[in-house]
Amino acid sequence: MAKSEGPVDPQRLSIEQAAQMMAAAFKRRIEPENVRADIEDGAPTNSDGTLNLVQYAAWLAKEMGHGD
Repeated sequence: MAKSEGPVDPQRLSIEQAAQMMAAAFKRRIEPENVRADIEDGAPTNSDGTLNLVQYAAWLAKEMGHGD
């Protein structure tokens, strides 16, 4: 995982940062492409295209409850 410059704002994560943070939380590999696919499926984003980690995690939890 690459080191970031300065503090990371969990309310404004790039797709790459979100993938890194979710991978660390779930202890499994998550690629930026996975996050992009979630956005295409309706994951919430900020107006500038960044992600709010709490909103994204809540969306993931809701989606997991729907099943496949």
